[in-house]
Amino acid sequence: MSIRVAVVDDQALVRGGFATMLGLQDDIEVVAEAGDGAAAIEIARSHRPDVILMDIRMPGMDGLAATRAIVESADWPVKVVILTTFDPDEYVYQALRAGASGFVLKDIAPEDLVAAVRTVADGGALLAPSVTRRLIGRFAASPSLDSSVVSQLDRLTKREREVLIAVAAGSSNIEIAEDLFVGAATVKSHVSSILTKLGLSNRAQAVAFAYESGLVKAGESDLGF
Repeated sequence: MSIRVAVVDDQALVRGGFATMLGLQDDIEVVAEAGDGAAAIEIARSHRPDVILMDIRMPGMDGLAATRAIVESADWPVKVVILTTFDPDEYVYQALRAGASGFVLKDIAPEDLVAAVRTVADGGALLAPSVTRRLIGRFAASPSLDSSVVSQLDRLTKREREVLIAVAAGSSNIEIAEDLFVGAATVKSHVSSILTKLGLSNRAQAVAFAYESGLVKAGESDLGF
């Protein structure tokens, strides 16, 4: 069964290029394209894609507002991947909190773009290694933490906190299982429990929460990248 993808970018050449690259894959079908946030919402509702590649800076309604609107209203498991330039900004972080499953750079290699779509469609988080440190360091490692966010950590067991720290470091379920000497299915169950307890929709939001709550601090570890 093909992965249904929609591409949203106000630059026609960029949009067309991504659509062409993805359309060459046997397991990916580009079902729609749009040039702004409002149009993105419309194509999401009418075509119900599995994955939406979303430019964040567009005229009119931007990608942040469109992402929030799509994720909040969708009655199907749509995944949004933010398209960004080399310089990440606060909007990218906000998009993760709004429900995006991650972000990729606009100059991503064709094979990496294809892998990114498959990863997100399969439920994984996508945080581009080359910009993750800067993004987290600038916007998630705040010297003053929101007490309401920090208090949510009390909902998690000790093992769930360990798993969340590993998720924030970029580890896969298999890698976490090996480190904690448990089965991959057990880790998957822990991740699902973490998302439910914290009211989060995906691993990318879990990563954002880990830094936002102070459970993990930027610069205190390698982050796995």
